[in-house]
Amino acid sequence: MTDCFRVLAVDLAAGKSRIELIDERSRVAGGSGLAALLFSRYGYTDVAWNHPSQPFILAVGPLTGYFPLMSKTICAFRSPYHDQYTESHGGGRSALSLFFAGYDALVVTGRAKELSCLSIGSRHILIEDVSFMKGYGTAMTGKLLRRMFSKSSGHRSILRIGPAGEIGSAMACINIDSYRHFGRLGGGAALGAKNLKGIIINGDSSRRLPDGREYRNIYDKVYQRVTSTDMMRKYYHLGTAVNLQGLNDIKALPWRNLQTTSDPEVSKINGDVFADQTLLRNAACSGCPVGCIHLGFFRDKFKEDARYLYHQVPYDYEPIFAAGTMLGVTNCYDVLRILEDFERVGLDAMSAGVALAWATEALERGLISVRETVASLKFGNVSAYQEAAGYLGTGYNEFYRLLGGGTLKAVSVYGGEDFACVLGQEMAGYATGSLYFVAQSLGFRHSHLDTGAYSYEQKHHEKDVEKAVDFLIDDEPGRVLLTSMVACLFARSVYDTETLAQCLSAAGFETLAGSLEETAERIRRLRWQVRIATGFKPDDVEIPKRFYSVATLQGPVDAPYLDRLKAEYGRRIMVLGRPDTPSD
Repeated sequence: MTDCFRVLAVDLAAGKSRIELIDERSRVAGGSGLAALLFSRYGYTDVAWNHPSQPFILAVGPLTGYFPLMSKTICAFRSPYHDQYTESHGGGRSALSLFFAGYDALVVTGRAKELSCLSIGSRHILIEDVSFMKGYGTAMTGKLLRRMFSKSSGHRSILRIGPAGEIGSAMACINIDSYRHFGRLGGGAALGAKNLKGIIINGDSSRRLPDGREYRNIYDKVYQRVTSTDMMRKYYHLGTAVNLQGLNDIKALPWRNLQTTSDPEVSKINGDVFADQTLLRNAACSGCPVGCIHLGFFRDKFKEDARYLYHQVPYDYEPIFAAGTMLGVTNCYDVLRILEDFERVGLDAMSAGVALAWATEALERGLISVRETVASLKFGNVSAYQEAAGYLGTGYNEFYRLLGGGTLKAVSVYGGEDFACVLGQEMAGYATGSLYFVAQSLGFRHSHLDTGAYSYEQKHHEKDVEKAVDFLIDDEPGRVLLTSMVACLFARSVYDTETLAQCLSAAGFETLAGSLEETAERIRRLRWQVRIATGFKPDDVEIPKRFYSVATLQGPVDAPYLDRLKAEYGRRIMVLGRPDTPSD
């Protein structure tokens, strides 16, 4: 295998493209490392996120296409949420389509003159005017793009945005192949800033598998781990929705804007209920034999002829928390209805649900009125949240335009900062305690998957700042390595460092296989250097008072301990990201 990355660079304004060969495989591996490298080459630290010159990047890894669960794509951009470099991770067919198109990465710069769709493959690059799709939802957009670009349908990935991306909402996501997403920190707005309604990636070429028994043997070993052991069983059966009951039981599940962390009503909305009542089928990303995508359904009745319309909606733990417990909604079909309305306008479900939870409490407290919200928001009021989803996704009025920029943007005008559930971005659904609150606040993507803090706190109850922060620092390189391969993070137990080295060696990347620890640390530092160069400062990130007042599995939050954790983790991050710290 070649150590050169093959990168397709497309300039939308000029209508031109070129292929660049970048000999950096042994330094940055691919995926997260490659994305950071490409932003350092193509990106700008002195202009805003939506400037036409800023790059939109898709990148895959050295094991994409060769091993199970190497099924994710890294989407990198300067975020509309905080105007800093970030990543979002997604699956579907995107990774294998880019692999079979013959590229390790796609870099898009410039801005199309009209609302457009970019279609790429191994032998074509096309920019098509789709101005008529302005304001269309993600489902209709996908349907029309499938008709317009019908070739290579089995090897094609369709990325598209809804109205939220077109208006530049910081909560806008990118839908991937109907059931997966680049969800957080505004990837949809980054695509919208390019005037792109969608990107179609045609995997229309072939690739040779590695020769020899070494590849066959390690492939069989990995496949057996994935399919014949308990390592991945949870993700296929109830999926991550199983977490609802468990987190509720240990007082770590946010309810009604994190006013409490446990409620007996969870019995109406837990993973068993979703599976028993709504589960239609399982699906999988390309290259994955697990099938963790759970598709639920609800149905609407046509009044005129008594027929039913069935709706398919993917669900996982985080969307159920955001559209369910956080909003006080305890009917599984109603959760799916709200999620479908978020999806229709192209909103990240977690950000939208948590933002509307804040708006509900702000309305209760009299900081805002129905004049701002239009919908009569009240915890448990399903129809109001469905209505508000449309307003938020289209920027219906000044209130929703501010809220779409992030809850703290609305707070700056209307107040209510104390109960804004924002940890760098709208929180994920793990109220395990101080370490998790700090980890999401300062983590690279402000994601619960940046670290294993939520798991650490379920096993450790001592208040040892050094030990806890050591865990966060030591845990990161392994995750960075997986996101540079690019593996699904559900497969952390499958792909330990030794197994990754064996896979890379069998795939022909011997140099990389022999230096994984050094490479992981180099990538980790490079990512932080790029992030800090675009403005990240830990001291600028504040943790709202709601997180200091809630009771978690650790008991009442110890404010001085939380503050010490934040200060120490922030200090360590800045050391990692010093411009004078070598990344090689």
